[in-house]
Amino acid sequence: MSELFALSMPWWEFILRAVVVYVVVLAMVRVAGKRALGQFTPFDMLLLVLLGNAVQNALLGRDTSLGGGLLLAATLIAMNYVVGWITTRSAVVERVIEGEPVVLARHGHVLQKVLRRELVSKADFAKALRDAGSDQVDDVDLALLETNGHITIILKKGSR
Repeated sequence: MSELFALSMPWWEFILRAVVVYVVVLAMVRVAGKRALGQFTPFDMLLLVLLGNAVQNALLGRDTSLGGGLLLAATLIAMNYVVGWITTRSAVVERVIEGEPVVLARHGHVLQKVLRRELVSKADFAKALRDAGSDQVDDVDLALLETNGHITIILKKGSR
């Protein structure tokens, strides 16, 4: 029973590993772009599962103890809380971590290069347009790719 909580490395190494993995994976997800986060497809679910499996060894090393796993979980939850706390108090940190909305269309003109750069398909844009209550690009006053990956469309006055 004592082996259940016996750590195979010092406690601080678990915390260091968790912090490093958290920061690196956060940076990778941030570089992947907003659209990757906003559209949760079966492929994204697969990526999430494989990503968790890929970083498992980086987190645990040779340790398989209950104590090590719980320490890692607590550290990751704490890191997530700290990042959330900091981003609500610093506009600069929020901009770095979450990014800024990106203009996809303005005054009835779709910015095709931006759509490609942000990995937004024409079908996704058309769906967002329909969700906003229109099927005409000419009705768009402003379309934004939000920091959470969703598309917000503001129609011109009188377009509905």
